[in-house]
Amino acid sequence: MEKMGNADSEMEQLFEQKKRLKNPLVPIGALLTAGVLTAGLISFKKGNSHLGQQLMRARVVAQGATVALMVSSAYFFGEKS
Repeated sequence: MEKMGNADSEMEQLFEQKKRLKNPLVPIGALLTAGVLTAGLISFKKGNSHLGQQLMRARVVAQGATVALMVSSAYFFGEKS
C-alpha cells in the first residue's frame, strides 16, 4: 500500500508542475471546434446545406489548429533529455 501513496504524491507533483505550464489556447480551440460543429449541425438540420458544408470545413481547420497547439505545447514543454 505504501507504493500506491508514493505514486499518488508523484502524480500530484506532476500535475502541479503542469498547471503552471498550461496552454490556455487549447481549451479555447476545443470550444471553438465544438461551437462550429454545433452551428454546422444546426445549419444542416434547417436545410441550409451550403452553409453547413462551409461550417464543417471551418470545423476541420479549427480542429487541426487545436491538435497542432496540443502537439506543439507537448513538444515545447516536454521533458528535455
